Amino acid sequence: MKYTFGLVLMLVGLASAQFQFFEQFFQQGGQQGQGQQEKQNTKSDSSWFQQNWEAAHCSNYLCPDTLACVHFPHHCPCPFPQVEDKVELGEGIAVCASKGGFKAGETARKIELARKGLI
Repeated sequence: MKYTFGLVLMLVGLASAQFQFFEQFFQQGGQQGQGQQEKQNTKSDSSWFQQNWEAAHCSNYLCPDTLACVHFPHHCPCPFPQVEDKVELGEGIAVCASKGGFKAGETARKIELARKGLI
């Protein structure tokens, strides 16, 4: 009889611990899901960018697209180098453009053709 009562208590304890585990597991999952739902779109004004611009310190040239500090404006990096190529047009002017194809230099070639009015 003693053993039966002890066995019942042990099984009740295990069941309780198991339910606590699942309760915590699902509550955390629910909290993560709620956190994802609470995210909101970025404001449609430029206040965030202006705050970061004003907070940035640069003794040379502060790039307007990336807030990188460089010596000359044409040294600014492209904001998305994975999908953009930087092309220098001469006289310290550079532009970032979507990559033009599978071959290296394709973007620069297309920009030059456009400058000549050929495309």
